[in-house]
Amino acid sequence: MFRKIAIALLFVGSTLPAAAQDAAAGKTVFAQCRVCHQVGEGAKHLVGPHLNGLFGRAAGTTEGYSYSDANKKFGKTWDDETFTNYIKDPKGVVPGTKMAYAGLKDEKKIADLVAYLKGFGPDGKAK
Repeated sequence: MFRKIAIALLFVGSTLPAAAQDAAAGKTVFAQCRVCHQVGEGAKHLVGPHLNGLFGRAAGTTEGYSYSDANKKFGKTWDDETFTNYIKDPKGVVPGTKMAYAGLKDEKKIADLVAYLKGFGPDGKAK
């Protein structure tokens, strides 16, 4: 009887959702973004805009950055779903974007990146 319960628990455990978001792992994922983006206090626009306060902000609206018309007209507010879809295939989601990135396909890495970016308010201070 105990063996059947143990096997059942193993099966149930293997079907549970993936581990929660990990902001520390997201910082590592963000290393590939640093070529074009900054985040944190003193972050500046580079090839791409800084990403402070990204979640909850309308796309294409960061002051001082020259967005493509496609990003200005995207009409979305950055949330988990919008960002996840975008980061998987930027040019597919926003044809005409200036973002020259093939996309991040790994769901866990995306979730970790989201957790990391959510750690910064509009002023770049850690939340």
